[in-house]
Amino acid sequence: MAAASTPVVPAQTTKTPPPEFVPFDFSQPPVIEGFNPLPRVKDETVKQRFIRKTKENPFVPIGCIGTAGALTYGLIAFQKGKTRQSQLLMRGRIFAQGFTVVALIVGVLGAALKPKQ
Repeated sequence: MAAASTPVVPAQTTKTPPPEFVPFDFSQPPVIEGFNPLPRVKDETVKQRFIRKTKENPFVPIGCIGTAGALTYGLIAFQKGKTRQSQLLMRGRIFAQGFTVVALIVGVLGAALKPKQ
């Protein structure tokens, strides 16, 4: 017995107009395929973040304060005409800046090598 075959009629598709252009919504982050951002664990104020970062690496704020102090006192000594003291304080400022940069590098390396929790 031969099976009766019915002719296959291709389904007619109606042409739909292309979707309207939707401008980028700046209130929402862009959707990037394959990228899933981690949700924020908690929102913290600037003061809380400063305290947390200072506890993680206390030498950076110490170096910043030392740099600002040496610069301030060096400029005051320069204004008063004490060139020798001004030069010494400017050299101290350079030392404090170097200390701050080293503290930043050590902090970054420490954070990179610390196991994720």
